[in-house]
Parts: sequence; C-alpha cells; structure tokens
Amino acid sequence: MTQHDPLTYQPSAGLLQDRIIVITGAGSGIGRAAAQTFARHGATVVLLGRTLAKLESVYDSIEAAGGPKPAIFPINLEGAAPQDYDQLRIALDNEFGRVDGLLHNASELGGRTPLGQYSISDWQKVMQVNVTAPFLLTRALLPLLQKSADGRVVFTGSSVGRKGRAYWGGYAVSKGATETLMQVLADELEQTPIRVNSINPGATRTAMRASAYPAEDPAVVTPPEAIMNPYLFLFGPDSKDWHGQQLDAQPV
Repeated sequence: MTQHDPLTYQPSAGLLQDRIIVITGAGSGIGRAAAQTFARHGATVVLLGRTLAKLESVYDSIEAAGGPKPAIFPINLEGAAPQDYDQLRIALDNEFGRVDGLLHNASELGGRTPLGQYSISDWQKVMQVNVTAPFLLTRALLPLLQKSADGRVVFTGSSVGRKGRAYWGGYAVSKGATETLMQVLADELEQTPIRVNSINPGATRTAMRASAYPAEDPAVVTPPEAIMNPYLFLFGPDSKDWHGQQLDAQPV
C-alpha cells in the first residue's frame, strides 16, 4: 500500500485531468462539493440527481470557475428502473466512450425510530436509494469503467454501517449492506485496474445531518469542502494500491 495518508493528502492541481467522473446526489452537500472540487482538479464531472435546478446550479458554478464542461443527467434513484441506468450507460458511452470514476454519494436517511415502529415505506425507500440503486448503477456502468486505464468506484459508508446503533433503522442496515457490496465488488475486481473502496464522510454540514440532528448548531459541523482531500485521493492515481478499504474522511 502506498505511503499516502488520505487525511493529510496534498493533491496536485491537475490530479484528475481528463478523467470522467460520475457523481450521484451532485446537486447539494457533499456531492456538490465533490463535483466542484473534482472539476477544479481537471475532471469532467457527470452530475446525477433528481432536482434539475440544483444540478444546473452546480453546472453553472463549475463553468464560472473555468472547469471542464460538466454533463447533467437527471435521475431519481428512488424510482429509476434498470432501463434508465442502461440509457445512462448508452449516453455516457456515446459522449465519452468510458467512465473513470463513480462516486455513490446520494443517500436517504429515513426515520430515526425504533425498528418496531419503523415505517415500511421508509424502509423500502431507504433500501432502494442506498443499496439497490448503487447496485444497478454500478452494474450498468461497469463496462465503461472497464474501458478506463484505472477506474475508481467509491461507495459512501457510515459509522453506523460498521456498527449498528439504536434508532438508526434502515439507514444503518443499508450502510452495512453498502460496505458489503463494496467488498464483494472489490474482491471480484481484484485482478483488474479498477479500485473499489468506501468512504465515511463523518459529521458533515449537510441537509441530511441537519435532519438527523435538528438541535445541532451547523456552524460547529465540518463543511463538505473541508473533507475533499480524501475523496481526491481515492479518485486519483495515488490510490492505485488502495482496494476494498473503508476510509474515514475525518479523524475518528
């Protein structure tokens, strides 16, 4: 394994030059910060999300900063069918011919209640967005990732996905499944140039965090822009020896 520490990693300006990176949940929070940061380091980012206006705002901010022209593909992970992911693959193949990176950032929190009172519809929605959608998207884009010289797939984990905690319900269970999905894919791709890992953002100033901790002062929570160096590390060439790993974006 390389000697780089993701938490103290210092990326070069052109780290992601000419790379095509797909980001889910790109309209706000960590996804927005990742899109802007990756573009600033040379990547062409493909913005996936359900709210077109938010994606267009990210697109405009990247263009205004002089980054490579992004692409926008509105998609609702809660309701997307397998053929929707196939259409995305065809569009990306026609536009770029390959995909160099895939960041599974979008997540659904669901209710914070005991399992005995947990809403069945919440459970199904959380599993769909956090587990089934990343599986379907990865499955669809794998042929394009295999065309990359060193593809990257990064799943978004959570501390409650590594050790379940009371009242985290479907979210904790889905993140446990996410970590296992990452490990299965990593093992299957061990002998390929594609590197597969997960990252736990930790406490980050997002709408999901505010929903989970409504009494918390957001001013004391780390902004998404401050945790981007580990993300840059995972999507750049310096992470070639990191595979099947669970990383933390902040000290634990």
